[in-house]
Amino acid sequence: MRHFTLFILSMILWLLLTFSITVPNLLVGAVISVLTSLFFTRYFIHNIGKLLEPQRYFWLMIYFFVFLWACLKANLDVAYRVLHPAMPIKPGIVKVRTKLNSEFAKALLANSITMTPGTISVDIIGNDLYIHWIYVHSDNPEIYTSLILGKFEKYIKRIAE
Repeated sequence: MRHFTLFILSMILWLLLTFSITVPNLLVGAVISVLTSLFFTRYFIHNIGKLLEPQRYFWLMIYFFVFLWACLKANLDVAYRVLHPAMPIKPGIVKVRTKLNSEFAKALLANSITMTPGTISVDIIGNDLYIHWIYVHSDNPEIYTSLILGKFEKYIKRIAE
């Protein structure tokens, strides 16, 4: 069942990327989707039933806007730091502890942090994420954990776990 689900999702993604429904395109998409499902199913979500729960899509839509807002604020912050004559940066790597359990949720969180300007996920070890941050605001782990994870963790928990 997981192979079939990954095949369908890969095929949908292929059609969205190519935006062409021709016989050669469908054949190439099918071959690529089969190869994707053969090689990557073991990394795919284990409980496929989660994909069918409508409330997860609701929280995904909410998360999309939360993420966009965080990106906008981070872009303005990085632009301020770049344009400021003194370039006020205080870079460092911080360790934040997440409450997420699934590997997929942790990866989604790490990727969300990386796509937010001013931060980049360096490593995930257990429940700890190591984040390079352009301006470390505090030495207190509780403060910088709440600043980095923000609302991401709350919504990702509802989406992926």
